[in-house]
Amino acid sequence: MRIPFFQKTPDPPAFYKEYAVLFTGLEDPAPEDARFVVFDTETTGLNKQTDRILSVGAVELRGNRINLSNSLELYVEQEVFSKDAVAIHGILKENSKYQKISEEEAVKQFLNYIGNSVLVGHHIGFDVGIINYALKRLGAPKLKNKTIDTGVLHKRTVHLVNITNPDKVYSLDELCEELNIARTDRHKAIGDAYITALAFLKILSRLKKPKRLKDLTR
Repeated sequence: MRIPFFQKTPDPPAFYKEYAVLFTGLEDPAPEDARFVVFDTETTGLNKQTDRILSVGAVELRGNRINLSNSLELYVEQEVFSKDAVAIHGILKENSKYQKISEEEAVKQFLNYIGNSVLVGHHIGFDVGIINYALKRLGAPKLKNKTIDTGVLHKRTVHLVNITNPDKVYSLDELCEELNIARTDRHKAIGDAYITALAFLKILSRLKKPKRLKDLTR
């Protein structure tokens, strides 16, 4: 009988090991004690596998307060260029306005910033996905953080008073309109991260106070 040969999974890079160890023995804090990182990405397109990150913006949230003094704003050197995407975010391939770094350096700085925090985003599956593909290109596994999607969380509050359209998908613009949030710096990663953080706080205020973190991340 022929014994199948299995290749040993390569060790992840050192920067990922330093990140992953933060989750060893990690217990969920109470929601009021948790550190949330609200983040957004601007990209060359909507294909998580083939498109690339252009910028990342993130803000820290603790105890129902946004800490703008500890925010993250990164711009990434462009290997893939999309003229259509520029019309939305305005990030040109050659532009001295932004100090750009490599994708590898951006991913390292992002992991260092988020640590084992809970990640929050609007339609966060896309943003997490595009980070995960960047990690894959660097020979690293996926993100390990718990996540919260403000679109999904908002639907829980809407359904408390209106269940006529349970399948509606809310854009960030619609969320801002419903929650009366000014759309400052819209389609700029750091601006969208801040807007999403405001939305997250307003949504939380409408929900029954969660006793466990998993009440929000489910």
